[in-house]
Amino acid sequence: MKLQFVLPGWRRWVRHLLPFLLLLSFVTVLLVGRVTSAIGQDARQEIRGVWMTLNDMDVLKDHTKLQNAIGQLRQLNFNTVYPVVWNSGYVMYPSAVAQRAGIQPFVYTGLTGQDIIADVTAQAHQQGLLAIPWFEFGLMAPATSELVLNHPEWLTQKRDGSQTSVSAAGEVMWLNPFLPSVQQFITDLVVEIVTQYDVDGIQFDDHMSLPYEFGYDDYTVALYVKETKKAPPANAADAAWMRWRANKITAFMAQLNQAVKAKKPNAIFSISPNYYDFAYRFHLQDWLGWVRQNLVDELIVQVYRPDLQSFTEQINRSEIREAQQKIPTGIGIMAGLRNSPVSMEQIQSQVRASQDRGLGTSFFYYESLWNDAPESVSDRQAGFQAIFAAPALRSANK
Repeated sequence: MKLQFVLPGWRRWVRHLLPFLLLLSFVTVLLVGRVTSAIGQDARQEIRGVWMTLNDMDVLKDHTKLQNAIGQLRQLNFNTVYPVVWNSGYVMYPSAVAQRAGIQPFVYTGLTGQDIIADVTAQAHQQGLLAIPWFEFGLMAPATSELVLNHPEWLTQKRDGSQTSVSAAGEVMWLNPFLPSVQQFITDLVVEIVTQYDVDGIQFDDHMSLPYEFGYDDYTVALYVKETKKAPPANAADAAWMRWRANKITAFMAQLNQAVKAKKPNAIFSISPNYYDFAYRFHLQDWLGWVRQNLVDELIVQVYRPDLQSFTEQINRSEIREAQQKIPTGIGIMAGLRNSPVSMEQIQSQVRASQDRGLGTSFFYYESLWNDAPESVSDRQAGFQAIFAAPALRSANK
């Protein structure tokens, strides 16, 4: 009797609550779906890259070694490779543009004569990684390069007439980014790269710029006088003079972006500059302006700092937070140099600090990921497996 009494009452209670329960279930599924979708989108866009430099040529030239290297990167959940394609005034591929300019006495090829850029691109795509060639030297070139020797008219200078500066690559000269012939040459090279190969984009670094002391060549001075009705100031750091030159470089980047997109609309237009204050004040590189003008599809800010506090201060900068609201944004992390190894502990702490802020990472450079390191290869690879525990697949722009 008691059981018969309870059941009818329970059924009435459920009937009254059923609409509410159905609504609650629907809202829960909707919210979970949105969260899952957002997480999925973030995961697909997280940059986990590595630069492949001339120091990695032993791997790049050997098809089997390259195949193993790309396979290992995929196994450790990396998703992007940035192979060098322009360095020291020379290209890393057979280039009709370079030949016309008389600056190609040789081309790096594989051990069996294979095209290195074609090989690394194919290998990356087979493993599901993006391949974005890295236009490393930008507008600078060594004084002894064929580029400089054959085209002295393309160079700019300081106010005292000197034409060299000292960089991490040694003494270099700078192409004049305001000169139409230089702009055309760089544009032709870049368009050649993105059309000749099935690459996912092109990347420019901190050298797609000009040290602020330069710009006193005859062409640039005449152009400044024509547009402003006054001579360039003696102070190379004069605010208006710096802004004028920075804006000219920005205009060139806009033209370059347009030329790339005209040939390959889905190409990722990537940049990897120094932190903004340094980039602008010392190299006239207004990359935040490029981001705001929608000229950039991907940003990786180089933050090569040995201590976590200094590293964290840099990745907390407002311009990085602003950029990551618009485009995939990452931090360039030093994995080590041949004569200056970096510990796995330092790498992990910097990656985690970046991940905590929703930032991706790219490492300089491949060989130092687990070779030329203070730990064993197996320990280094286990360390990367720990910080990249799950895949983060990327796809080219659609």
